[in-house]
Amino acid sequence: MDGTFSENDLSRVVAADKAHIWHHLSQHKPYETTDPRIIVEGKGMKVWDQNGKEHLDAVSGAVWTVNVGYGRESIANAVRDQLLKLNYFAGSAGSIPGAIFAERLIEKMPGMTRLYYTNSGSEANEKAFKMVRQIAHKRYGGKKHKILYRDRDYHGTTIGCLSAGGQDQRNAQYGPFAPGFVRVPHCLEYRGFEQEGAPTDHYGEWAADQIEAVILREGPDTVGALCLEPVTAGGGVIVPPEGYWQRVQEICRKYDILLHIDEVVCGVGRTGTWFGYQHYGVEPDMVTMAKGVASGYAAIACLVTTEAVFDLFKSDASDPLDYFRDISTFGGCTAGPAAALENMRIIEDEDLLGNTLAMGDYMLDGLGGLMEKHKVIGQVRGKGLFLGAELVTDRDSRAPMAEKQVQAVVADCMAQGVIIGATNRSVPGYNNTLCFSPALIARKDDIDHILSAVDGALTRVFG
Repeated sequence: MDGTFSENDLSRVVAADKAHIWHHLSQHKPYETTDPRIIVEGKGMKVWDQNGKEHLDAVSGAVWTVNVGYGRESIANAVRDQLLKLNYFAGSAGSIPGAIFAERLIEKMPGMTRLYYTNSGSEANEKAFKMVRQIAHKRYGGKKHKILYRDRDYHGTTIGCLSAGGQDQRNAQYGPFAPGFVRVPHCLEYRGFEQEGAPTDHYGEWAADQIEAVILREGPDTVGALCLEPVTAGGGVIVPPEGYWQRVQEICRKYDILLHIDEVVCGVGRTGTWFGYQHYGVEPDMVTMAKGVASGYAAIACLVTTEAVFDLFKSDASDPLDYFRDISTFGGCTAGPAAALENMRIIEDEDLLGNTLAMGDYMLDGLGGLMEKHKVIGQVRGKGLFLGAELVTDRDSRAPMAEKQVQAVVADCMAQGVIIGATNRSVPGYNNTLCFSPALIARKDDIDHILSAVDGALTRVFG
């Protein structure tokens, strides 16, 4: 690594961080006796910390974000050039990169036509929830306002998004939550035996039918939208079973319910298609996205809708409240769409969607090989370069491995210089899935390195 800090400079940085930074998802008590990790530099799929230690990043910035890898000079230049020309103007007006990126994005989303800019996945989902609520007031006297969400899915960190959060440990201690959000069951076939009445075949249709049962219980005239991840991310990398999405689409149309697909993790290439829902042939009404849109080079998130949804907010009426009365301050930053345009060009020119499919299959096969060797792996699953390995104490009973032992595997890999993820303080009793989301630029030697580290960690932790 070519360092640009002296040893004294780095010591000052660590001291300043320790004294002033409140880190995400961190218990800070240990920092009283140990130093926080500072990531100093990144290139390709590798990052270096303040001690000069090199790490292969198998989770794209720890939260599924840096899809095209670190150190992309062309994205940095695109952002710089745009900021010098125009850095910001409120979203009540347009910008050149905003208009061009919207057009390019919509081209990849048949059936969708309108884009609303914001600055985070949580905020994009909040916008969608607000639209559903406003539509309920405009068309249904406020009655069709309920939003269904799925057990194990995650939609963001605001109080509104936590109200639609299917991960109880993430929600704990933050209530009371907003009313009108209703949970539906998960669709993890591997755990279907734990669900009363679940069949041994046609599980996908059955799991979708459980959503219909909730709709009928609540009253179809009260339900405005269904919000789902195409592949559940932090709840265990859950790939929906065959027949699930087709049935979900039928149910939404049957009861005039908006289908909101949260692509914050899966969007812009992660699963080997531009969007995860495109694997399943469904036609959403609303799609939200964030992380991979600009690969973390600038803050950007989008809510994309059909023209039919957009038209619900157009009116010649004299009511001054009869439009979507919302603003996202930093949705007006031009760095986001400028970075997103270059990010998209890289994905296209380097065929990273094709690479994601090929390397995803290669890694899934490799995880299958580890499953043959290590009996603690109960199931491997995934789409593209978005993969999980669920750890169990016993394959017959499928009893979940304790979170502490799963985290020991993560820590062992970190000690080897490989950063992997795991479900972590999310779903009580089921924080037992190792998570992998290497950048879309990953090659076979990168995958082999990751698999070797996991193999060694499993051996050391479990024998």
